[in-house]
Amino acid sequence: MAKPKRVYQVWKGRNKFICNGMLIFGPDAKSLVVTLLLLLVPIVIFCTHVARNLLHEVSSYNASYAILLVAILLTVYVLVLLFLTSARDPGIVPRNLHPPEEDVTYDSSASLETGTGTQTPIPRIPRTKEVLFNGMVVKVKYCDTCKLYRPPRCSHCSVCDNCVERFDHHCPWVGQCIGQRNYRYFFLFVSSAALLCIFIFAMSALHVKFEIDYYGTVWKAMKESPASIILMAYAFFFLWFVGGLTCFHVYLIATNQTTYENFRHRREDTGRAYDRGCLNNFFEVFCTKIKPSRNNFRAYAQENEPRPLTRRTPEAQIDRRAKVEDDREIGGDLLKISQRRDAE
Repeated sequence: MAKPKRVYQVWKGRNKFICNGMLIFGPDAKSLVVTLLLLLVPIVIFCTHVARNLLHEVSSYNASYAILLVAILLTVYVLVLLFLTSARDPGIVPRNLHPPEEDVTYDSSASLETGTGTQTPIPRIPRTKEVLFNGMVVKVKYCDTCKLYRPPRCSHCSVCDNCVERFDHHCPWVGQCIGQRNYRYFFLFVSSAALLCIFIFAMSALHVKFEIDYYGTVWKAMKESPASIILMAYAFFFLWFVGGLTCFHVYLIATNQTTYENFRHRREDTGRAYDRGCLNNFFEVFCTKIKPSRNNFRAYAQENEPRPLTRRTPEAQIDRRAKVEDDREIGGDLLKISQRRDAE
């Protein structure tokens, strides 16, 4: 008798699971290696070349080891936030085994001929329907892949192939969708990375200043401390990226929007329907309890999944191709997002 499989072993999405389904990543989880290198390599250079020299130069201020300690603790904090962002369920909505029967309609104009010569109407699911959300009527779309009407603010990620609650975007830098259950950690990760860039830049500049005071000329100081100059340029460059992204998401949180809503529905102004006021919006993101996952990836999977009731129409296929392009544009060009927000 075959051993029953667990949910993570037969998962329909493109996610990657480790530790027997305890940790879930996106299909591009390998990009985390690049992100880790971008974080750890400059920190190692800073600790071995800059902070070590500052131990002697600022010893009289009783702050020698504080600089090294702050760098290490801040780096560990950023890495923990990266792990919490990329290794957890972002808010995946479980797929239905079959379409909702109460919403099925039959199109008599397009029917199938049976073996007996009779015409059978083709069952169809309406593409959209209206639901009541927070006292407002909002329109939700039907997902052909997940066989469900997406909850408000939910969208199907074409990269992970899952519907994600309060979908913000798919971030290739963390190898995961950003949604309802990990958006808080994503924002803290980006803002903490910006703070780390500021710290590295400031301490490297301080080291260069001490070198200028010792050698008397800027050129000589630069020749004697190349690591500090490289770190200053590195931190300045990435500060524009993560700093601009932090400012952009502060704006999104203040107005209760997602990146997806800001890009896709910018002119429709639909994202503002969820705006509860600046303070309440920040409270919702940072002070409310994170909902438990709707998926038990280690549970035993159900077998004998029924065949789908409906076919994907040509219109739905066109909409899906456009969705793939939007998801990749939103998730893959974060620098463009921050630069556009700075320009405005």
